[in-house]
Amino acid sequence: MNLAATDPIELAVFQSAVHSIAEEMGAALRRTAVSPNIKERRDYSCAVFDDDARVIAMGDHMPVHLGSMPMSVEAVVRALTLSRGDIAILNDPYAGGTHLPDITMVMPVFVETHAQPAFYVAARAHHADVGGMFAGSMGPAREIFQEGLRIPPVRIVRGGELQREVLDLILLNVRTPREREGDLAAQMGACRVGEQRLLHLVERYGIEKLRALGEQLLDYSERLVRAELRKLPAGDFAAEDFLDNDGVTDDPLRIAVCLHIDPIAAALHIDFTGTSPQCSGSVNAVRAITLSACFYVLRCLLGDDAPPTAGILRPLTLTAPEGTLVAALPPAAVAGGNVETSQRIVDTLLRALAQAAPERVPAASAGTMSNLTIGGVDHRNGAQFTYYETTAGGLGARPNQDGVSGVQTHMTNSLNTPIEALEFAYPFRVRRYSYRHNSGGAGQYRGGDGLVRELELLSEAEVTLLADRRIFAPYGLSGGKPGAKGRAVVIEQHTATETELPGKCSQRLVVGTALRIETPGGGGWGTPK
Repeated sequence: MNLAATDPIELAVFQSAVHSIAEEMGAALRRTAVSPNIKERRDYSCAVFDDDARVIAMGDHMPVHLGSMPMSVEAVVRALTLSRGDIAILNDPYAGGTHLPDITMVMPVFVETHAQPAFYVAARAHHADVGGMFAGSMGPAREIFQEGLRIPPVRIVRGGELQREVLDLILLNVRTPREREGDLAAQMGACRVGEQRLLHLVERYGIEKLRALGEQLLDYSERLVRAELRKLPAGDFAAEDFLDNDGVTDDPLRIAVCLHIDPIAAALHIDFTGTSPQCSGSVNAVRAITLSACFYVLRCLLGDDAPPTAGILRPLTLTAPEGTLVAALPPAAVAGGNVETSQRIVDTLLRALAQAAPERVPAASAGTMSNLTIGGVDHRNGAQFTYYETTAGGLGARPNQDGVSGVQTHMTNSLNTPIEALEFAYPFRVRRYSYRHNSGGAGQYRGGDGLVRELELLSEAEVTLLADRRIFAPYGLSGGKPGAKGRAVVIEQHTATETELPGKCSQRLVVGTALRIETPGGGGWGTPK
C-alpha cells in the first residue's frame, strides 16, 4: 500500500488499536503482579512489534525500558527460532537489556496461514531482586557478575508448556523466590493478552492489511520527526555534563555530546566522542540505554499523539564509542547506568538542544532517580524481603512556566509506593514525606521542588543508595539558577545524630535507625526578577 492510498482515519484507528493492546498488556501485568514495585509503582513496560521486530506500539510506560526493548527483541530473534506458544526470557544488558533487575519476556504471535511470526509482543518489568552481592541487586558493584543472575535469551515457555527447570534455576538465585515467581507469571500472562488481542485484529483486518498499516505507521513517525528537524537551525551544538563519581573513586565522569543538525536532509547525527571511558563502578550504560535516551529526546520534539515507533529513529545516526560510559563492554557493572547515567545522557542532550531551540527546552530536572534498596528479614514473619524504589524530584522550569514539584522525570515514569502499601508490605515506618521547599532553582520561571522522604527501619536491614547530583547540581538555562543538590542522611535512634551518606553506598543499619532522602530540585529558566 503506497502513501497515496493511505487513509488517515484508518491509520489513526490502527494506531489507537495497537497502542491499546500495549496498554492492556500493562494493565494485565499490573493487576496480576505480586511485588509493590510492579503493582504499585508500575515499574514495567509493554510493547508490540511487527514481523521484522520493529516496534509499532508502546504503552505509556517507562521511557528507559521502551527505547531499549527493541534490542532485546532483536536479540531473541537472532538467538532463537521461536515456535507457537513459546515465550523467551532474558535480562542480559549486553543483549539489548538495560540492567539485570529488568527482566524481559518476548512472545511470537502466529497466524494460521503463516509459518513465521506475524508479530511479537514484549513485557519488561523491574524485579526487586535478581541475586548478586547486594539485596535488591542495585548496589555499587564493580563487575556485572556481582550484580545478579544474568539470563541470555532462553525459552521459559515452550509450545505453551512452562519450562520448570529454567524457572527453578532463576528462583534458586534470588532472595525472594515466591515474589519473583508471581511477577514472572504476571509477565507471561501479559504477553498472552497481547497475543490474543493481536489475533483479534487479524480476524478483523487480515494480516496483509495489518502489515501495510504497520509500514504506514512507521513512515508516519519518521515524517513527523523529519518535519521537526527541518524547523531547527543547521549546525553543530555541543554540551557536556558530569556524573558525580562511580561509587568506587571520587573522580567525576564526563558525558560529552555534539548534535549535528541538517535541516535540509532532515537528519540528525548524535556523537558522544569525548565521553569518559567506562568506569570501575556500576554507572556504565550499554549502547541500548544511550539509544533509548536519544529516542526519548526525539520523541519529546513531537506532539502527544505521535506514534512512538521504530520510525522515530530513522533520521538518526549515532556515534557512541565502545568502551566508554555510554557504550560499555563486558564485564562492566551496569546497574546504575540504566537509572543514573540514562538521566545524565538526557540532561546533556537537552543542554545541547537548548542551543538550537532555546524556546522549547526546559532546564535540567532532578537528574537522578535516587534509587533506594533495602533488604533483610522481616521481624513480623521471619521471611526475607527486598524493597526497591526511586524517589521523585523537581522538574526543570520551562521557557513559559515553572517546573513541577515531586515528579518522576525523563527516563523514569513510575509512581511512588503509597505509604499504606509500603508499611503493610515491609518492616518500615514512614516518618516524613513532603516537598523539599525552595529546592527548585530560581529564575524567571522557577524549577520544581524535590521531595523529603524519611523511613524508620523496624527490622535490621542492608540499605543501599544509588544516586547522583550530590556534586553537580541540576543546571538552569537562560540565566536561571541551578536546583538544589540531593543528599541523604542516617539518623541514629538514641542520639538523633545525623550522618550524611555518599550518593552510592551500602550499609547495614540496626532497628530504629532512620534514613532521610532529600532529592534535587529542578533548574530555573530565565534571569530571576
